[in-house]
Amino acid sequence: MRETYNAPREVESFRRFRAGEQVDLSWAETWFSMIRQATAEGRRFARVRIVSVPLSEYNRFGLWAAQFTTEAGEDIRYLQRDVAEHLDLPNHDYWLFDSRKLVRMTFGEDDRFLGAEVIEDSSVIVEHNYWRDAARHHAMSRDEFVAKYEQRDDQRR
Repeated sequence: MRETYNAPREVESFRRFRAGEQVDLSWAETWFSMIRQATAEGRRFARVRIVSVPLSEYNRFGLWAAQFTTEAGEDIRYLQRDVAEHLDLPNHDYWLFDSRKLVRMTFGEDDRFLGAEVIEDSSVIVEHNYWRDAARHHAMSRDEFVAKYEQRDDQRR
């Protein structure tokens, strides 16, 4: 949902991406391995990123990096912010686990992750499932989004 995430582990990779240098994503290998293993076991990993067009530098970095998460088995889709607003999607980040467990993320003004709250209210969980489904229905795959909005998809890894 956010235009930037101030994630300490990504700082050097993001700097190198902006400088047009080779990017080392070795810090993310544990995540890639977990996705590969989980999807091999039949579990599904999917997300929709809400982004403004033109993309912020951080979202360009995320779009580039998503090719590796996608290769690992995650289905990452992209939805333009104006479409999300038209659909009345929420303005906060969240994860749904097995469509039954809702975790809402909280960020500070400096875009740093502050924590997460597990929401157990079933009506709120159902509402977030609806929003997820609406977002996925209107979103496009990472590769479709790159083809439509990005002129280049550098291999910096």
